[in-house]
Amino acid sequence: MIKNRGAISNPGGRFEKEQYEEFDDGWYLEPEEDLPALETMLIPEKAKTVITYNDSPDIGFDQSINPYRGCEHGCIYCYARPAHGYMNLSSGLDFETKIFYKVDAARLLENEITKKNYICRPIMLGSNTDPYQPIESKLKITRSLLEVLNKYNHPVAIITKSSMIERDLDILGDMAKRNLAKAAVSVTTLSNPLKLILEPRTSGPRARLRAIKNLTNAGIPVRVMAAPMIPMINDMELEKILQLAKESGATHASYVVVRLPHEVKDLFKEWLKTHYPDRAEHVMNIIRQMRGGKEYDSTFGKRMRGEGEFANLLEMRFRVACKRFQLNVTPSKPLEMNLFDKNKLSGQMSLL
Repeated sequence: MIKNRGAISNPGGRFEKEQYEEFDDGWYLEPEEDLPALETMLIPEKAKTVITYNDSPDIGFDQSINPYRGCEHGCIYCYARPAHGYMNLSSGLDFETKIFYKVDAARLLENEITKKNYICRPIMLGSNTDPYQPIESKLKITRSLLEVLNKYNHPVAIITKSSMIERDLDILGDMAKRNLAKAAVSVTTLSNPLKLILEPRTSGPRARLRAIKNLTNAGIPVRVMAAPMIPMINDMELEKILQLAKESGATHASYVVVRLPHEVKDLFKEWLKTHYPDRAEHVMNIIRQMRGGKEYDSTFGKRMRGEGEFANLLEMRFRVACKRFQLNVTPSKPLEMNLFDKNKLSGQMSLL
């Protein structure tokens, strides 16, 4: 295994013409020691635009920005992994070690939101890969985007599993005063040993709960994402995650069941056999039960929640826990969009 990385291997992408398979020739009589850590490679990406649009009916936004392609966090379950295939790279270790970053992202954003035909709607930061993954501490692309959005009174929502979001409390707190910002913090597990193998380069559980508290204290509405819930791996923690998030200041909560599209299913099964060989098949059997007998079902309305007995029980547990801990008591307040003024932002001088 590679130290501090989630994927066990680096299989070829589904678009590659040639595929390679590892083969044990028996040379090593004893298990190999852990391989040294892989260094992260940064690759500049000269994008023409930074805002991505979608019309998916089961997510709560239609505009998003992903400052990075690939993610150092190394979450083995990440549904964004297959996107690296479009770059002729693997969804395995390549996804965690070859990180593309958007050059001039802030300038491109400013150009887009000041166009005459632009319609202001909340922008989600981090819908695909985490905007606060480790390299953000050096590149500061996410912060530069927030500076533009704050300057133009443009609403933004952020989803992250990193406590690095605390660095930008000054901007987010200022925006929240005008109801222009909110955050969702993903808490997958409260177990440090599990975090280290499930999502190795993310912030620890305590750091995420601290981030929820500090965001709340800065006046920023916070939602906890208990996601993803993986049968027999972390689903037993659901209630405790919600309880501690509420005690830290979260007012709303959501959950998602594990999603295994394309290459992710094989990477995840490899991870299970490596770390949980005693229950690997049992975990996959429950996942198939939640997916109508398949390992993944991308149907809108089902992909986030699943179906069947286990999925129904998980939903019931979530609802009972939210009621018990007073989460989701009131609807989430929509972000303010009326402060966005194109005439003011375009540099036009008033005639009055």
